[in-house]
Formats: sequence, structure tokens, C-alpha cells
Amino acid sequence: MSDMANHEKRRQEDAKKKAKSNTRVKSGAGSKNAGCPRAQASTGKPGGRSRDDSGLRNQADSKDRGGAASKGSQRQHSKVRTDARAASLCATARRAGASDSPCLVDARCGGCKNLCVPYTKQLIDKQLRIERLFAPLAPDGAISLIKGMKDPYHYRNKVISPFAPGKKLPPRGQDRKATDPRDRKAADARSAKGGKGKRPQARYEILTGMYVAGSHELVPTDKCLIENETAKKVVLAVRDIMRKHDVAPYREDTGTGFMRHVVVRIGHTSGEVLVTLVTNSDDFPSSKSFCRELIRLCPAVTTVVQNVNERQTNVILGDKERVLYGPGFILDELCGLSFRISSKSFYQVNATQTEVLYRTAMELADFDGTQVAIDAYCGTGTIGLVAAKSGAARVIGVDSVESAVRDARTNARHNGVENAEFVAADATDFMCELAKEGVLGAESTEEGARAGGLVVLMDPPRAGSTEEFLRAAAALAPERIVYISCNPETQARDVEFLDSLGYAVVAVQPVDMFPHTDHIECIVALEPADSLSPDRWGKEGGEEVDVKNCDGGAADETSAEEVPTGEAPAADPADAAIDEEVE
Repeated sequence: MSDMANHEKRRQEDAKKKAKSNTRVKSGAGSKNAGCPRAQASTGKPGGRSRDDSGLRNQADSKDRGGAASKGSQRQHSKVRTDARAASLCATARRAGASDSPCLVDARCGGCKNLCVPYTKQLIDKQLRIERLFAPLAPDGAISLIKGMKDPYHYRNKVISPFAPGKKLPPRGQDRKATDPRDRKAADARSAKGGKGKRPQARYEILTGMYVAGSHELVPTDKCLIENETAKKVVLAVRDIMRKHDVAPYREDTGTGFMRHVVVRIGHTSGEVLVTLVTNSDDFPSSKSFCRELIRLCPAVTTVVQNVNERQTNVILGDKERVLYGPGFILDELCGLSFRISSKSFYQVNATQTEVLYRTAMELADFDGTQVAIDAYCGTGTIGLVAAKSGAARVIGVDSVESAVRDARTNARHNGVENAEFVAADATDFMCELAKEGVLGAESTEEGARAGGLVVLMDPPRAGSTEEFLRAAAALAPERIVYISCNPETQARDVEFLDSLGYAVVAVQPVDMFPHTDHIECIVALEPADSLSPDRWGKEGGEEVDVKNCDGGAADETSAEEVPTGEAPAADPADAAIDEEVE
């Protein structure tokens, strides 16, 4: 055989060996198809080549050619895929009753503690808590099952989100990779002039979200399972506009920075949106452009208010406000009534369950058109106005916060309610005065509707009521006391005291106002023990009430002239201030 023939033969053999080697590399243990079920199924051999192996190779080559662009796209969508998958897995876990939390920051966020607990179990735990508290005070069958939500997510129609600085960022014009070319050009021009012009200010990443429980560490949350979704979008839009306009977030440790909080309130039925921007300074030079940008990004926003809080305090809202856009308030409907809500208005954050709460309270009050109702701790008058529309002949509301009382009067006029009046006074002082007079600010005891024609509605703050108030309430001998509370522990304490005054529990109704938290709203109805049959409650009436021991609750400087002896004083229409919500 000639040398040329031998050379050609060796070349062909080398080519075959190279081809076999390439085949082993592509289809062996180190290849992308190693152990691939699809490849094994098509060949019947582990690691073998599939019928469409050439197509897979083409796809791989295409991915390689994509380079950095493909990797950037993957990074851009990876978080979206992760969030969607996490939500899907957690939804499946919830249906299966598993304990996996559907929230990605549940382990750190202090907003709600029980997302990892199936909702049915949450309701059972709250029911058992109520039964432990009230079983010693209530007869058998008096404690009803807790009223839960059909959809316990995104129920908060009020969202408060603080702002805080995160990681330090380079000043604009200093980071040549990250800044706009125009910014770099301006920075270079200033440098060429010897550094004239303003010194670039340090910039920081802007964080917004919820605090870690018991700390001042902010956990960024772009999504929240209990906050209204529209409100959350508004919060994130405010953050993005701050970034665009270099609005500095408030730094709590030094008291510097501009934007402290944003408070977003949503009308449950109206859909109107109130945005309150809480700033560390009165001067807001870019307010108009800021509002225009916010309305463009969130067309649902109907009004924007600036609240100024220059104090170094944990209190969110300050005293000074001005309207930046719209009327400065929103309207919402509750139990068939329309309520005006401003930045400082007290308004329940879960409108769906508030209707359940108020309608249940009216059922327990059992108005028949003849009773006078005292709405103690009335706030902006929501419960009293519902009572006025639910069969009460007359409603007298009392609260120590004058701005809240003014708003209650405004709400009454707005709804055309003429059988309700509201007075600014300490609730304890007011009740003690009524107990001593023996009348309800009327010209006669008949008109005042003494014993048998009186229903006391009370919704005190979390600390509960005072013994003086409760003693005075019992002295007025109402036919029924309906006690609403967001703190069942202090409520049970007060109910036990009323029990010693001769009022017995006839009904206990818990309502889950705040799913995925430990908070419970509870209604307790009480009636004079001597009016109950022995079969229903086996005891005589309680101790005789000594009105002389009613010294009032000196927490208010209200003068005696403010206690109503007839028609309530007219409200000041120019004053729209309302008390800050305390939840």
C-alpha cells in the first residue's frame, strides 16, 4: 500500500476515534443529557442519545450564543418566578392544613404572627381564649362561636409604611456605571471648573415595609397578604418617586431626612384613596410635581395631604397639615351610612368585619324605638349613628377628644341623623354627672327615659374602662349594657366588676377583626341579674351602687358647661381635625 493510501487510512481512523470521543463527551456522565429521563426513554440506555439530540444541541448552542443578555433576562424574571412558585406552594400547603407560611418575610416581619397557622386553627385558638376568660362569668350557652372572615387576606384598608435609609449609594455623577450620561456630563463640567457648585450629597437606598417585632429594624416588603393591594401599590409608588427626586428618607437616630411615613386609606365601598405624606419639615418644594407623578402612577388616588411631624418621637402624625391635592378627605359607607375620613380619623381598618361587629352589637342592644342610647367613648360617632338608624329613639355620644366629637357631629349632619347628639367630655365624668342627676340631660325623668328605657353602648380603649364609670353606669339602671372591646382581658376584668354591681352576662360574641394576629374584638351583653329567670342565671342582684363613690376620671379638663343639658353645641365647620387613630 502506498504511503498516500496509508496516510489516508490513518486519517480516516483518527477521524472515527475523534467522533467516538465527542459522542462520549456529549452523551456521557458529564453531559447535559446525562440521566435525562427523556433521553433514556428514547434509547433505552442510561445516558444514551435521544432521537432529537441534534435539536437539544441546537438549543444549547442558542443559549450559549445568548450570552450575558440571556443571563440578565433570567435574573430579571427569577424573583417573579420565585414569588409565584412560593405563593402556589403555600396555597397548596394551606389547603392541606400544613404549617408553611405563605409570606416570604414571615420569619422577620412583625406585622402578623400567625400566617403559618391555618385560619381554622386560628379561629379555634381565639375561641378557646374567649371561653377561658368568660366561662366563669357567663351562663352555659352564652358564648357564641367566633365570627371569622370568608377571605382573611388583604383586609386592612389602612396601611402605614415608614421609610428608612438602607445601603449608602454613590452621589449622582460619581458612579460612572450607574448614573445617567447627562449627570456625568454635569459632574465633569463642575470638576473642570475647579469643583464649583454644590457638593454632591450622599444618597441611600430607600427602604419601606414593616418593623421586626420589638425592634427598629425595617423589613422591606413589596407584598403583604393582609394589606389592601391598592394601598400597597401606592406605598411602592411613593418610594419610587422618592428615588427619582432624591427625596431623603427619615433617619430615626439623627432626626434628619425628609419623608417619615406614608399613610394610605382606602374607602371600602367608595374605592376613594387618601394618601398622607408625613414629612420631617414643612418645606416641600417639589410637592406639586410629586403629586402629579403619584396620580400618574396611581390614578385611584383622590386626595393627598402633607402632615408635618418635626418631633423625634414614635408618634406617626404631627399637628400641622395641608392639602396638596383633592379635598383632603375621602368618603366611605358603613352599615348604610356615609362617613367622612381624614388623615386623623379613627375608622376601623377592616370594614368587612366592622359591619359584622356593629350589626351584631345592634342585635344584642335590641332597640325597639323607645330606648335612649348612651354611646360612651364614641370617637367619630360610628356606633352611635348606627344605633340612631337601628331603632334607638335618641343617642347621646360622649368622648374626651374634641376633634373626634366635631367629626361625629359632621357625620351626623352628613347622614341627616337628627336623633343623635355628641358632647366633648370625659366619659367617666359624664356618666357620674348623669348618675347623680338621675336624668339623661332631659327636662324630665320621663323624657330622660330612666330605668328600663336606657341602653349603654361602650367601646373603651385597650386599657378598658374605670370603676367609677362602671359604677355610674350601673346606677343609671340601664336595661342593657353592650360592651365592645379590642382587649378581651381588660373587658373580662370590667365585666367581673359589673357582675358585682348586679349585671349578669347574657351573651358573648367574639369577632375576628384582625386575622393572622392575636387580636380579637369581643362584644358582651349584660342585663340586670334580678331581671333574669333563675333557670337562666341562679343568683340574686349584686351589691347596691353607691353613687357617692363616683369621683370621675379626671383625665379631662372639660368644664361643667360642656356636659349636655339639652341640645349639643354647634360644631365648628372650619375645623376638620380629627383624632389620630390608635389601634
